[in-house]
Amino acid sequence: MKIDPELAATVAAVADEGTLDAASRMLQVTPSAVSQRLKSLEEQLGRVLVVRSKPVRLTEAGEAVVRLARQIALLEHDALGGLGLEGDGTPRSRIPLAVNADSLATWFLPPLARLSAAHDLDFDLHRDDQNFTARLLESGTVMAAVTSESTPVAGCSVAPLGVLEYHAMAERSFAERWFPQGATPQSLTVAPFVDFDRRDTLQHDWLASTAVPHHGVPRHYVPASADYALAVRLGLGWGMVPVLQQDPGLVPLGGDPLRVGLYWQQWNLRSALLDTIAAEVAVEARRVLAT
Repeated sequence: MKIDPELAATVAAVADEGTLDAASRMLQVTPSAVSQRLKSLEEQLGRVLVVRSKPVRLTEAGEAVVRLARQIALLEHDALGGLGLEGDGTPRSRIPLAVNADSLATWFLPPLARLSAAHDLDFDLHRDDQNFTARLLESGTVMAAVTSESTPVAGCSVAPLGVLEYHAMAERSFAERWFPQGATPQSLTVAPFVDFDRRDTLQHDWLASTAVPHHGVPRHYVPASADYALAVRLGLGWGMVPVLQQDPGLVPLGGDPLRVGLYWQQWNLRSALLDTIAAEVAVEARRVLAT
C-alpha cells in the first residue's frame, strides 16, 4: 500500500488551517476537492484521519499521515536546494517548531529571523511549556522543539542547548511590604505570587525548597512571558523571572535559583535544512544561555 503524497499533504493542510474550507483556500482547490481527497485516503487506509470538529482534530492515524507529509515536504526542499532550484519560483517552505514561552520571549526569535532571510522560510511556532513541547513532535505537529526533555522522542534526535536560569524576584515596594524581614516561610505563605498558568510549577518548586507548600498561597495567573515579567515588575506578586528578563527594578528574594536545562529535539531525518536550523538555534543558545 502506498500513500499518495498529494493526499497526505491535503491532510496536513486541513490540520494546519483548522477547517476544510480554509485548507481549500490554502491549496487553491475547492472545498469539495479537499473533502474528496480526505475521504479517498481514509477509505484507502481504512482509518478515520480527521475528526470534523471546529477546529478539526487529528486522530492517531491522522497524526502519522501528517508526519509523513511534513517529512516529504522537508526532503523535497532539500532536493530542490541540491539542484540549485531553491528560491527559483518554488514555494516557500513552512517549518513548524515548538518552543517554550520564556525562550520565545527572550532568545529564540533572532536565529529564526536570520534563517528566514537566508532561506525564504516561513516559521509556524507553537508555544507550550518546555515540559510539554515534545508531545508536539510525537503528534507530527512540529518538526523540531525546544524542550526540557533530554530523552529523545521516538524517531527524533536530541542535543543540549543550555540552561535557562530563574531567580525569585519581586518589585522593590512589594518586597518592602510583604517581606520586611526577608522572604521567611511565614511571609511566603501570605505574599501573593504570579503563576504563568496551571501547568507552571516553577514557583511551586521554589516554595518547596523553602519548606513552604504552595497550596493555599495567594496567586495570580498571567499566561504570557513578557506580561508575566511585567506583572512582577509592577508589583502584582513575586515570581520566578528568567535571568534574561531581569532589570534593576526587581530585587532578589534569596534562595537557590532554579535551572531548567533546555534541549533541541528534531526529527531524525537526514535533512540539510533541518540541520541548518538546528545549528543556527544552537549558536544563539550558546551565546545567551548558561551552561
